Amino acid sequence: MTMTATGQRFREFRMPDVGEGLTEAEILKWYVTVGDTVTDGQTVCEVETAKAAVELPIPFDGVVSEIRFPEGTTVDVGTPVIVVDTEPGAGAPAESAPEPAEPEPAPEPEPEPAQPKRQAVLVGYGVAASSTKRRPRKQQPQGAPAPVVPDVVTKAAGPGGQEAVRPLAKPPVRKLAKDLGVDLAAVVPTGPDGTVTREDVRAAARPEPAGRAQAPEPAEVPQAPAPAPSAVEPGARETRVPVKGVRKATAQAMVASAFTAPHVTEFVTFDITRTMRLVQELKGDPAFAGLKVSPLLLVAKALLVAVKRNPQINAAWDEERQEIVHKHYVNLGIAAATPRGLIVPNIKDAHDKTLPQLAAALGDLVTTAREGRTSPADMQGGTLTITNVGVFGVDTGTPILNPGESAILAFGAVKEQPWVHKGKVKPRQVTTLALSFDHRLVDGELGSKVLADVAAVLEQPKRLMTWA
Repeated sequence: MTMTATGQRFREFRMPDVGEGLTEAEILKWYVTVGDTVTDGQTVCEVETAKAAVELPIPFDGVVSEIRFPEGTTVDVGTPVIVVDTEPGAGAPAESAPEPAEPEPAPEPEPEPAQPKRQAVLVGYGVAASSTKRRPRKQQPQGAPAPVVPDVVTKAAGPGGQEAVRPLAKPPVRKLAKDLGVDLAAVVPTGPDGTVTREDVRAAARPEPAGRAQAPEPAEVPQAPAPAPSAVEPGARETRVPVKGVRKATAQAMVASAFTAPHVTEFVTFDITRTMRLVQELKGDPAFAGLKVSPLLLVAKALLVAVKRNPQINAAWDEERQEIVHKHYVNLGIAAATPRGLIVPNIKDAHDKTLPQLAAALGDLVTTAREGRTSPADMQGGTLTITNVGVFGVDTGTPILNPGESAILAFGAVKEQPWVHKGKVKPRQVTTLALSFDHRLVDGELGSKVLADVAAVLEQPKRLMTWA
């Protein structure tokens, strides 16, 4: 870091530990370039850790002097990634005293011409004489305020050398558009001053065909949009994709979980017709106005009721101390598929939430996961998890435990099937639940009771009141 007589002028911003004990992060996207003006709190780049994608704000004002690493580079925590000149109006950096001239071996020494003065420079740029002109920095248009976030309209050379206007959108919105394959230039903006919002992007990504009836949703999960297929060269027989970031961390965690905790999985198939009817009724209830009501919401509530009746299921294994840790709170995880891999954000203290509060929390979790804004804190401290495989039309599965948790519940597809109801075979809505648990701390009796209780609540949803 370069110092001047007035203090720190060229300030380095180092890669922070945005999670808990992370050692590295990959730079996904730079939102600024050398010469850009930045302000305290402005997002300058997006990085991917082993847990999530995170946007990094700069903690001071100035002009970007150097970007140390290109996009796609994995950088250790604590390494400087960008340098900012915090006194851009001060001109050239402070000059050091001229170096003493070496006397020439002559009988009568004559005054030597003054040596070029040396100026302080950034590491890696070498030493330049003071007579060398500095490259002019990119200036803001006269009278324009310094940007708070890089969401200003920019221009780029288009076909024929003409300038094309870049749509107004903040970095998270641009990322959402990229994930959904939406061209921002084709989106009709509805935000302030013509800004493209997340809702605008979603509307462009999922247009409703005219006259087409919307199919009922059997369940919901924070499911990521299908990534666009990568271009494959003709004749190529295989493609290699580096395993890093979230995918790498997930792979390591799953291997550790599968070969550390002895898994047992049990299944139950039952009639969920009454719960499906309740979902439709709640959608019209004023208490749920503006909230998403889905079968997954009631599955989550049923699991919380089962945990209250069987609290020993909510535990963890402490290998170091050889203890079973019983937890008196439930941080309910929801497995989410994203373009970067599987993540499991959790709803903190889900056990204390009313059904509308749980619906709001689940909606926020889904939206955040779909937009790639899930923070590392949102994925820490989970106690139990639900994975909704039914949205893929899958009947059931044998889910692997999220590391550090005692159980995970898989919610299968809801299908109309012939079922014996009140002594007669009738078409009913049927589904299958699968519960995997750590057999070190959950025996077969406890696991069976929990699974049976979840199914009983969903089969007779009035038990949400009588059992809670």
